Amino acid sequence: MGSIAIVTDSAADLPASLIASHGITVVPLSIRFGAEEFTDGVDITPTEFWAKCKANAELPETAAPSPGAFQAAFEAARDAGAEGVACITLSSGLSGTYQSALMGAEGLAPFPVTVIDSRAVSMAEGILVILAAQAAAQGADLKSIAEIVTDAVSRVRVMGVIDTMEHLQKGGRVGSAKALMGSVLSIKPILQLKDGVVAEESRQRTRSKALSYLADKVQSEGPLEWVAVVHGAAPDIDDIVNRFSDLELANPLVVGDIGPVVGTHGGPGILGVCYLISAKA
Repeated sequence: MGSIAIVTDSAADLPASLIASHGITVVPLSIRFGAEEFTDGVDITPTEFWAKCKANAELPETAAPSPGAFQAAFEAARDAGAEGVACITLSSGLSGTYQSALMGAEGLAPFPVTVIDSRAVSMAEGILVILAAQAAAQGADLKSIAEIVTDAVSRVRVMGVIDTMEHLQKGGRVGSAKALMGSVLSIKPILQLKDGVVAEESRQRTRSKALSYLADKVQSEGPLEWVAVVHGAAPDIDDIVNRFSDLELANPLVVGDIGPVVGTHGGPGILGVCYLISAKA
């Protein structure tokens, strides 16, 4: 291999085509529906996940990969000839995955492994992973890759529209009365990731207004280097994609699925826009 290997986790929601083209290693989280346990992206698809969510009264549970799973990925990269590993994980404010990766790296010294907290999730995390992979492909060393990713962490954003408050209510994020009122009034919360955790950015009265608000908000932050639209069984995905069709980007627009990690709390119909503000902005 003779270069820096790039490792991440399945919460990055990277499309399979990007994983393959950039040679990225993905360490999956796990999802449990009662007594049934699945490995994210391995033995459960997004379509199957959403179907199971609809059929179950209780939310599934997600679990971070074990330190051993990360260590195995790092060892595989070392054995394949990598000079080091850059591992980008989902936000430490949302999961223990970052700590798990740190623990997995401890036993590999002196083989160099740098673990970076993306402070993000879904394709906001995925964009950082792609930046790392691009830099590695160009021959950047581990220190330079870490600097590139760390700089971009402050410029990456994720905002999303939730179609229903049911999953937030099931997960204890809002009370049942608030969820019912939101349903009756057709309120669509706009969520964002702030300081590594999920926060409510605003509320819109209809789905259509929420999508318009989201598109306008993202475009107002330009110039943008990357934009990725991700969704969980959202019927209006083409609508939001079309809103970005004329947007000038440094890289092609990415469209992908939201996996179980974000989907567990967002629910079906969730739609997010992940983007990287240009360093020149």
